[in-house]
Amino acid sequence: MEEVIEELRERNEPVPVPLELPEEETLVEIQEEILIHLPFGLREYLLTVSDVVYGRLEPVTAADPQSHTYLPEVAAHAWDIGMPRHLVPLCVDGDRYYCVEEDGTVLLWDAVDGEMSDESWETVWHWVRDVWLES
Repeated sequence: MEEVIEELRERNEPVPVPLELPEEETLVEIQEEILIHLPFGLREYLLTVSDVVYGRLEPVTAADPQSHTYLPEVAAHAWDIGMPRHLVPLCVDGDRYYCVEEDGTVLLWDAVDGEMSDESWETVWHWVRDVWLES
C-alpha cells in the first residue's frame, strides 16, 4: 500500500484548483448520507490519496460536494441506473463502474448490460496499482 501511495504522489498532476483530502468526520457524514458503510480500503484511499489527479481516470472524492467525482453523487447516479445497492462506486469509466464490495474487493459493473464483469481486484490498492496507474 505504501508503495502505491508513493507512486500516486509522484505522478500527481498539477491542476488549477487542487483537490483536498476529507476529514474522518466527513466520511462519517457521507456514510450517513448514502446509508452504507464505506469499506476499509475505500476509507483509507479517501483519507490518504483522493486528492491525487492522474491520467484519464477520476476516482471518487469526498471533500468537495461540488465536484463531479463526489462520492454521494456518483453513488446516487450509479444506484439509480441499476448498480447493486450493496456496492460503493470507486470510479466511473464511461459506462463502466469500478465498485467496492463490503469486504473490500473491487468489481467492474457495466451499466449498458447491467452485468458484472469477471474482472476483480483484491483491494482498492490492487485496483489503483493495476488499473489507475496503468491507465
